[in-house]
Amino acid sequence: MTKKPLIALVFTLLLLLSSASPSPPPASVCIIGSGIGGSSVAHFLRHYSNSNPYDAQIGQIRIFERHGVVGGRMATVSVAGETFEAGASILHPKNYHALEFTRLLNLTVRKPSTSMSCFSLGIWDGHKFIFKTFTSDSESVIVQSFVSLANSIKMFLRYGRSLFRMTNFVERMLGKFLKYYKPFDSRPVFESVEEMLKWAGLYDLTTQTLEEELVDAGLSPLLIQELVTVITRINYGQSVRISGLAGAVSLAGSGGGLWSIEGGNWQMAAGLINQSHVVLHPHTEIESLSYVSGLYELNSTEGESYTCEVAVIATPLDELNIRFTPGISIPERQLQHTFTTFVRGCLNPKYFGFDMVSDIPELVGTTETPGVPFSSISVLNKHGEKDMTYKIFSRQLMPEELLNHIFSVRNETIKINWAAYPHYHAPEVFAPLILDSKNLYYVNAFENAASTMETSAVSAENIARLILSRLSSQNCSGTSGLKNFCSEYQMHSDL
Repeated sequence: MTKKPLIALVFTLLLLLSSASPSPPPASVCIIGSGIGGSSVAHFLRHYSNSNPYDAQIGQIRIFERHGVVGGRMATVSVAGETFEAGASILHPKNYHALEFTRLLNLTVRKPSTSMSCFSLGIWDGHKFIFKTFTSDSESVIVQSFVSLANSIKMFLRYGRSLFRMTNFVERMLGKFLKYYKPFDSRPVFESVEEMLKWAGLYDLTTQTLEEELVDAGLSPLLIQELVTVITRINYGQSVRISGLAGAVSLAGSGGGLWSIEGGNWQMAAGLINQSHVVLHPHTEIESLSYVSGLYELNSTEGESYTCEVAVIATPLDELNIRFTPGISIPERQLQHTFTTFVRGCLNPKYFGFDMVSDIPELVGTTETPGVPFSSISVLNKHGEKDMTYKIFSRQLMPEELLNHIFSVRNETIKINWAAYPHYHAPEVFAPLILDSKNLYYVNAFENAASTMETSAVSAENIARLILSRLSSQNCSGTSGLKNFCSEYQMHSDL
């Protein structure tokens, strides 16, 4: 018998057997966390289910959020009637999932104004500014261009060719990260973070510190101690001793073309949840999760109980008290808290050794010096010569007495404590993506590589594919007459 009639006969037999054996019902999914990770899992499950190469179907999706609003670590704050990002605030031009979400949800992209090209930077060591760029209040494009050119020359005179080496280091990382957007036929489904990183060629960056990686790349100690340190303190609240991949991602977040969503980045999560036909449970904190008779049972602090075939943890477990039965095992991990303080008022120039407020750079970054009380202070909006809205990042809560020293005027002050991201160290140790041998998944395991809105979406996309792939395999295993054929069909779906 030739191959073609044999293949036709096998497929005919498959159709006859499948018509006699009804398809399993769609799987229900429970997701804990409504941030970009949880909302992306819901989106990709809906988008990919019941489509080639997956035959698994997804039924009801529930998302549990302990707060009253969705978005997780994406949130906004209102200062004097204006809205500003309080959590995850910037997106990179190569954050392709976020760009696609923005297009899909018809959201509006907000880019920095043209005046940002003249945004002045000062590096503060706790006593003095060791480096300052030029600035200009002129709105003339020509003037801004000259100031930008002068700043580029000034940066080059201080840091030399190390600036280009830093750019090349970031570009190499981004080139590897872009592999996660490849089509299905050239991108496998990953069952562990290590496997995911090794496939893209990024794993080695998690085994050394950023400082070690940059020394190997030929960057000067001066650039690492000053500019790179300022960037990592702003983006991750940590020094250049963080792991190399997190550091490279942090450096990418200081480049050009950065953007956000008009009205708040949290709208991505809200939009994905709405269009994924999710049953949302706000003000619902899950205190226990058990696997009982083939189902996951989730119990809330209010005494409500929910069941589903698949459970997804899309929030960091490090500071939660969810009881798992059977128990799970994940590496101990410390979260880095970032305290964000918004102030409407005016900085005190004497605190920085100046006579005039205009002498203070619009972005004050700090070095890793003992006693420096903040990571950065930046101007969000200028209402007048002595009336501005500022954003302060610090590792500790800013005391009122200290704020009174730093500011000459404070009309409004808002303080937020974020359990923002992991405290990075090298070599990194990763939690499992699959927390049991069944269908309990952990999106935030990838955060030990790097923590951004886009890396959460990348991890969520892989988790969605992993869920569907494993459900498809389990469906085949449950169909005794087709078990062998299903296995073969998944390996050779191109037939």
